[in-house]
Amino acid sequence: MKKILVLVVIGFMFSCGNDSTNFTLKGNVKGLKKGMVYLQRVQDSALVTIDSLDVKGNPEFELHTELESPEVLYLKLYKHDNEEHIIPFFADKGTTEINSNLKNFEYDFKIKGSKQQEKLEEYQLMMSRFNNQNLDLIKENFDAQKANDTSRINESVDKYNNHIKRKYLYTINFAINNKDNEIAPYLALTEVYDANIKFLDSINNSLTQEVKASKYGKDLQAFIKKRKAQ
Repeated sequence: MKKILVLVVIGFMFSCGNDSTNFTLKGNVKGLKKGMVYLQRVQDSALVTIDSLDVKGNPEFELHTELESPEVLYLKLYKHDNEEHIIPFFADKGTTEINSNLKNFEYDFKIKGSKQQEKLEEYQLMMSRFNNQNLDLIKENFDAQKANDTSRINESVDKYNNHIKRKYLYTINFAINNKDNEIAPYLALTEVYDANIKFLDSINNSLTQEVKASKYGKDLQAFIKKRKAQ
C-alpha cells in the first residue's frame, strides 16, 4: 500500500512538472463580451494555436505557454463574425500585457512586456516613416508618367531605388547595433533575408553567444548555410 502511495505521489509531481509554463499573456479587450482569444506561434510556415480561451462576459483573459527563448507570438481574436483579428508581439519569459478594444483591436492596442518588444516597436516606428516616404515616391513616379516626362520618370526611379537601399541599410545597422537582442536575427530573417549574403554574415557575426543560441539565432545560421550552399 505504501509503495502504491509513493508511486501516486511521484506520478502527481511528474505531471505537475510537465504542466509548467514560463510565459503568461494577460490581456483586456474593452467591449468584448463573447468570442475566442488564441495564443499562436509559427510552426512549419503556419500559425498553430498553443493556448486559447472562450470569453464569456469578462473581457480580461490569460493565456500561457512554454518559451525556450524569445519568440514572436500572435494574439488572435475571433468574434464569432467569421472575422479573425491578429496582433503580433515579441514574447520573452515572464509576463506580457496586451490591452485593446473590440472596435479597433488591431490598431489601438498597447503592449507592455519584453525588451525585444520595445526594440520591435522602435524599428516599426522608423519603418512607418520609410513607408510614408515610399508612398510619396510612388506618387512622384505616377505624376511623371502621367506627364510623360522621361527625365522625371528616371529621376523618380532612381530616388525609389535609393530609398529601398537606405531602408535595407537601416535594418542591417539596426540589427548590428542590437546584437545582444533577439530582434537582430529576427529582422535578418524577416526583413532583409534577400540581401547580399555578406550583410547577413555581418549580422550573424556580430551576435552575442546568447543570441546566437536563441531560436532566431539558430534559424539565421541555418538560413545562411542554406543560401551559401545554393
